[in-house]
Amino acid sequence: MNLLYWLEPWEPSPTVAVAALVAAVVFARGAKKARMSLRRQLSFWFGLVALYVALHTRLDYYFEHEFFMHRAQHLVLHHLGPFFIAWSYPGAALRAGIPLSWRQRFIRPTLAARPVRIALDVLFHPVVAVVLFVGLIYFWLLSPIHFKAMLDWRLYRVMNWSMVVDGLMFWWLVLDPRPAPPARLAPGRRIMMVVAAIPPQIVLGALIFFTPRELYPIYSICGRAFTWISPIRDQQIGGLLLWIPGSMMSVFGALIALRHWMRLSERERLRGERLGSGARRDAGLPPRRPLHAG
Repeated sequence: MNLLYWLEPWEPSPTVAVAALVAAVVFARGAKKARMSLRRQLSFWFGLVALYVALHTRLDYYFEHEFFMHRAQHLVLHHLGPFFIAWSYPGAALRAGIPLSWRQRFIRPTLAARPVRIALDVLFHPVVAVVLFVGLIYFWLLSPIHFKAMLDWRLYRVMNWSMVVDGLMFWWLVLDPRPAPPARLAPGRRIMMVVAAIPPQIVLGALIFFTPRELYPIYSICGRAFTWISPIRDQQIGGLLLWIPGSMMSVFGALIALRHWMRLSERERLRGERLGSGARRDAGLPPRRPLHAG
C-alpha cells in the first residue's frame, strides 16, 4: 500500500474538499501580504492538514469501526487541528487573502448584521463557549446518540463538523494574543475558560475507562477493524485518549494564554514607565534612578 491509497477518501465529501481548498488558497494568498512568520505558517498548515486527514482519507474507515480510533479522530477535529490553526493567529492573513471587493460586499455587511452580532456575542460568551466545548463531547458520547450517529452518514458528518467548528471557535477565543479590546476576552478570563474545560474531560474519560461493560456496542454490531482488540480494551483506550491527551491540550492552551497575559502585562508596565518618565521630564525633574544603581 502506498501513500496515495491512504489519502484516498473512504467516503468522498465535496464539502470537506472545497472547504479545505478554499481555506488553503485564501491563507496562501494572505500569508504573503500579512508577512507571517514561518512558525505561524507551519502551525496553520499542520492544523489544516490534520483536519483534512481526519475527515477525508481512508483512515475514516477505522474511525467508523473502532471506538478508540473514533476518539483519536475527535481529538484531532476538536483539539489538535483547531488548536494549531488558532495558534497561528491567521486572522490577518485570512482577511488579506479575501479580495477587497468581496470583503466590502459580503463579509462586512454580514458581520455587521444585528442577528449575526447577537449570535456571535452569545457563542463567544466564555460560559457558553465552555459549555459548548465540553457539552458536545458529552452529547456525542451518549450511547443512544452515538449509536445513531455511527449508523446515519448524515448525522455522522454533522457530528464531525460540529466538533471542527466548535473547536475553532473555542481555541480562537482562548489563544487570541491581543488585549481586550479588540479581543473579546481579557487574558485572565481566557485562562479560566480553558482551565474550566479540563475537569469534565477527565471525569468523562475516567468514567469510560473504568466502566466494566460495553458502552458502545455499535462497533461490535458493524464489525471491528481490529478484531484482536476486545471491546472493553478498545473502550479503555478511547477513554484514556479523552482523559489524558484531551486534557493535556487544554493545559497547553492555558499555558499559552498565560504567556500572552504575561507579555501583555509586561508591555503595559513598560508603557507606564515610559509615560512616567515623560511626565517627570515635562515637570523639569530628573529621571527616576534605577534601584540597582550604586
